[in-house]
Amino acid sequence: MTGPHNAITDVPGVLVGHHHRLGDGWASGTTVVLVPDEATGAVDQRGGAPGTRETNLLEPENLVQRVNAVCLSGGSAYGLAAADGVVRWLGERRLGYPVGAEPHEVVPIVPAAVLFDLPRSAWGNRPDAAFGHAACAAATDGPVAQGNVGAGAGARIGSLKGGIGTASEVDGGGVVGAIAAVNAAGEAVDYGTGMPFAADHEVGGEFGVPAWPRRAAERPVVTAPELNTTIGVVAVDAALSKAECRRLAVAAQDGLARAVRPAHTMFDGDTVFALATGRRELPEARGRIGPAARAAALDALCAAAARVFARAMVHGLLAARAAAGLRAYRDLWPEAFEER
Repeated sequence: MTGPHNAITDVPGVLVGHHHRLGDGWASGTTVVLVPDEATGAVDQRGGAPGTRETNLLEPENLVQRVNAVCLSGGSAYGLAAADGVVRWLGERRLGYPVGAEPHEVVPIVPAAVLFDLPRSAWGNRPDAAFGHAACAAATDGPVAQGNVGAGAGARIGSLKGGIGTASEVDGGGVVGAIAAVNAAGEAVDYGTGMPFAADHEVGGEFGVPAWPRRAAERPVVTAPELNTTIGVVAVDAALSKAECRRLAVAAQDGLARAVRPAHTMFDGDTVFALATGRRELPEARGRIGPAARAAALDALCAAAARVFARAMVHGLLAARAAAGLRAYRDLWPEAFEER
């Protein structure tokens, strides 16, 4: 079943904020996933065109174990500047890795990834530090806006408009949530039927489609491949090590690959972060292959991470609206949203 918001904010301790500009030569923005009480972090990056910050810090062998936020932004490499605003916002609140004797002497830990949306805005219009700061100020632990918001404002999924999507799953007392900025070189829809590739992951009618159209539509012409990149975060309420978090991020990439065909191309820099807030311990009973109960529980979390990330991808596709010269899914198959 889903959590109450069917969003990554169903994971206790996780907040999300967006800031974007649309219109007047703008179609870009920033999304921040805040963990004010910190979380163990990891990352998995695939594809040939990544744009990231502070990802080496997340390797299991490195010193810092916990992060304060993850910044997802449009603007390609320019958009990494949005993370500066997130660092400033956290520093103003004395949240970060202690490096001195005084409470304000901290360094906020903010890994970041960007997607390529430069063609959707006039040249020079891209997120900066002010976007990251504003996204933090807007952060909430409640419902999360989807579609043309935050880092999804200028997103493109194959030949259609992309956007922000989120989802959650609650099972056995644990919570897994994901948020994705859907911006891939591959397609998310079978143009022969109108069905999103990951439509079969739906839980409880969450996609809001009374009946899938099951008819072909003409694919919009794409003259040349663009740089793209789907970026996102998967979060759990469990207490995990950095290495275990990495397994979670790897599994979430499987969900991405279920939703997009092809995935992880040379024109994508697909990057998924994992956060573990540590509110719930995993079982530790041992077996013939070591801590078998813990491994089994982690495996279940990984399976859920793949499902939840795939569902977040579908939400991002369906919530998107036409913008910046791109048609949305609902423009090609409007009957999918008509009441039967």
